[in-house]
Amino acid sequence: MELLVSSYADPVARKLIDELQQEYVVRYGGPDETPVDPAEFAAPLGHFVLGRVDGDPVACGGWRAHDASEPGFLDGDAEVKRMYVVPRARNRGLARALLAGLEEAARTAGRRRMVLETGIAQPEAMALYASSGYAEIEKFGFYRCSESSRCFGKLL
Repeated sequence: MELLVSSYADPVARKLIDELQQEYVVRYGGPDETPVDPAEFAAPLGHFVLGRVDGDPVACGGWRAHDASEPGFLDGDAEVKRMYVVPRARNRGLARALLAGLEEAARTAGRRRMVLETGIAQPEAMALYASSGYAEIEKFGFYRCSESSRCFGKLL
């Protein structure tokens, strides 16, 4: 899979993000309501990519910078958001490659820890993060009070 830097607002990215939001509707009964500003995913304090296989857009994901001035975050944090692989391309290691690419971009940008929020209706995501060296951390963000929310972090 080729990872290409993209704008969060790119039409192809928006299509994939919309598909991801529909998956949240199926799994949780509604979309992810975490406030997101597309500008947060622009360098130098953010990063967003599209994953393509033979030119076909099959994945997306990004990170946005956070620091200790925000509750639940530490200086140098990069929060993973909108990580998604289309169903037809799953079980091929693409999510793991996408995550590794996001980690490398965050490390290169000087971020020190990768953090993310997911939920119990995504056991495959939690398994991916655990097998990639992530450990549960204190909950943060929009869903910090949700019983179904889980937050993970990994030092870069």
